[in-house]
Amino acid sequence: MQIKVNLQIFLFIVIFALTHQIEIYVWLMLFAFIHELGHMLAGIILKLKPKALSLMPFGISITFENYGYKKLIEIKKIMLAFAGPLTNFIIVIITIFLHINTNLKEMIIYSNLLIAFFNLIPLYPLDGGRILKGIIRLKKSEIKADEITNKISNILIICLTALSSIMILYLKNLAIVFILIYLWSMVIKENKRYHIKKMTYNIVQKTDKCIDNQKVKCQNKGSII
Repeated sequence: MQIKVNLQIFLFIVIFALTHQIEIYVWLMLFAFIHELGHMLAGIILKLKPKALSLMPFGISITFENYGYKKLIEIKKIMLAFAGPLTNFIIVIITIFLHINTNLKEMIIYSNLLIAFFNLIPLYPLDGGRILKGIIRLKKSEIKADEITNKISNILIICLTALSSIMILYLKNLAIVFILIYLWSMVIKENKRYHIKKMTYNIVQKTDKCIDNQKVKCQNKGSII
């Protein structure tokens, strides 16, 4: 399994340190790691093989081997995507019943709820986006699922930008700006991947159509002869 480190993480550490929010950032990274362990455990249970582990500015990402499209595999991928947020919700429930320092309890609950709800945003490639794409793929083709997921992601990021602008204005929290930049970078990257995939799909479709037309012409020629 490959291990990758996104160098932006060091920039975010500096930013959160300067804005006096390094403590919450450390807690978020800790529970983001546990979140990904939830994904990994679910993947092992579902007999999916881990491919790479990436250390990102807002957590850790684990990718699994691509097994191609099968209905059962797609259901497994949906379960795999939901396993991370579920892990955070379980931690929240356990923490509620623990007799620990009130401030510590609030920090653990806040961190895990933030990670869970953040990841459940139906914006690809977040867990919510993966769940959405998986559900669509159970009914539609892969290219159609990509198209719908891509459109929803673009609409959502615009809505989140508008909402975040209001939050920044009232809360005066610069961390929101950097989270938003991070989300935009993900969406832009996925947009590029989607358009390349769509272009490839269109070329393959045109090639197949030309081959089919050639076959029909040859068959017609043969029947005339």
